[in-house]
Amino acid sequence: MEAADFMPSEVDIAGIKRNLEAYEAARASAYRQVRWRVPLFVGLVLVFVALVAWLFNTVADPNEQWFSTPHVLLYVVGFVAAILLYFQAIKPASTLLQSYRKTLLPIVFGFIRDMRYQHDVTPNSFDRLPRETIGAFNNERFDDIVSGRYEGFPFELYEADLRQGTGKSETTAFKGVVVAFETIVPFPGILVATRRTNAVVGFFRGIFAGKMQELSCGVPELDAAYDFRTDNVGAAQPLVGGRLAQALTWLSETWPDDPARVALNGGDGFLLLPQTKNFFGLPDISVPLDYARHVAPMISDMGAVLATAALVRKIGAKDEAG
Repeated sequence: MEAADFMPSEVDIAGIKRNLEAYEAARASAYRQVRWRVPLFVGLVLVFVALVAWLFNTVADPNEQWFSTPHVLLYVVGFVAAILLYFQAIKPASTLLQSYRKTLLPIVFGFIRDMRYQHDVTPNSFDRLPRETIGAFNNERFDDIVSGRYEGFPFELYEADLRQGTGKSETTAFKGVVVAFETIVPFPGILVATRRTNAVVGFFRGIFAGKMQELSCGVPELDAAYDFRTDNVGAAQPLVGGRLAQALTWLSETWPDDPARVALNGGDGFLLLPQTKNFFGLPDISVPLDYARHVAPMISDMGAVLATAALVRKIGAKDEAG
């Protein structure tokens, strides 16, 4: 599958570029607003804090000028207020970027049928994702969510940031893109392929594994990189040593930095692609949006991810069905 297979036609590209021109006018206006709103909003807070602090000095002990208890409390309140007003000041920019995703994504992803875009909500398929795939987490955040149909099958693709712990002890269970889809042939149970981890992470993942048994695919490179587990060994072994191994071998070549994860749960399939960048990220409001630099790579990445999901969903299917 080549990237060109997902790219819009010349007519569609012309329409996208016209849309970009409209966005560019709104972007420039929003950027101008942010440039004066940030110094004004934050500056007013600083002036207010400085004025009140000076008034405190008139009643404070001479040895506590600028650093008395009321001063310190004032500085803390002023710092919090400055942060809140900063985000209020940049609201025209953040609102524009978010609204533009809703406008742009359905246009550029023309190969997705019945496309729907959501943001900052829990994806419908997340509850069906086997926890053995990600291990323990107590903090979850979802950014952009795109759902629709690709090559005839429904899917849901979303950005997930799943973390365990708090503060300095916080660790990342998973950060990246999750694609949920219907498998061609339902798997009678749960089968997961996750990257091998250190003993501590493996212990906590094992808590979720319960009665899950470990398997080997017979490919030394994959067995060294992946931990295969299932609650149905008889049904899983042919897949682990067959199409799942083939899919993971292909994924290791196309996603080399951090091994992709795969999970089957009945009729649901999941492909987890670790990455740190924003998959649907648009440039900062100060940067003009360019089709070749910002939009075309997004189209290519989405097409490649969905093509990979189409390959993974064939695991367990007969050749004539795939």
